[in-house]
Amino acid sequence: MRKTLSFACLHFSVAFVVGWAISGDWRVGGALALVEPLCNTVAFHFHEKLWQRRQTPRAADAGDAALARHHCHT
Repeated sequence: MRKTLSFACLHFSVAFVVGWAISGDWRVGGALALVEPLCNTVAFHFHEKLWQRRQTPRAADAGDAALARHHCHT
């Protein structure tokens, strides 16, 4: 958990510094440091759902594979 919190602090800090450096306004950096990680968290949630769906074979595909194995061995 400490590593996760450390990474979160790093992420917020980088977003803040980049936003401040680009805009010249620390308030923009602060807003970016709050908004960007939130957007990434939501995007990551949907990325994980899609990734799991892609990694998990559908039941029909698994059935087709089992049927093909059965025909190859008979």
